[in-house]
Amino acid sequence: MKISRLVAAAILTASIPVLAADTDVAVLEAIDQAWASAFNTGNIDAVANIYDENAVLLPPGAPTVTGKAAIRAFFKKQMDETKKAGMTISLAAKPASGVSGDMAWLSGTYSVKDKSGKVAEAGKYVVVATKKNGKWLYLRDAWNSNAPPPASTPAKAGAQSSPPKAKK
Repeated sequence: MKISRLVAAAILTASIPVLAADTDVAVLEAIDQAWASAFNTGNIDAVANIYDENAVLLPPGAPTVTGKAAIRAFFKKQMDETKKAGMTISLAAKPASGVSGDMAWLSGTYSVKDKSGKVAEAGKYVVVATKKNGKWLYLRDAWNSNAPPPASTPAKAGAQSSPPKAKK
């Protein structure tokens, strides 16, 4: 009987980190969905407060955005443009994720829909988060579309692609 209690205690003790990680993953998934909801409703403060003071955005086709204030300004512009166009963003539920101590990552998919509900863009994202004072905050956020990049414009006939050779 003592051995059974010891075994049960050992199993419960060993499972505590797993339970904590599962709870953290659920919290991170909720933060992800809260981000999309705040973006779609134009709540820039709620979006900005998901990011660490030293967070970095890695948006597609744009320079890196560093720091919470710059991230706030970036998303404010994006939110205004998206709202004006009648678009909404949604994130798929249950992104792939992992937690190790006070660090975590999420990787999932997103879609942008127009007023009629038609998907205008689909893509994927990855977020790295840290837990500070019991609160998960995004440190890195990167995303890109599944669409191929725009085709490059072919050079015009007669255009030189390299500098002319010097005459002798």
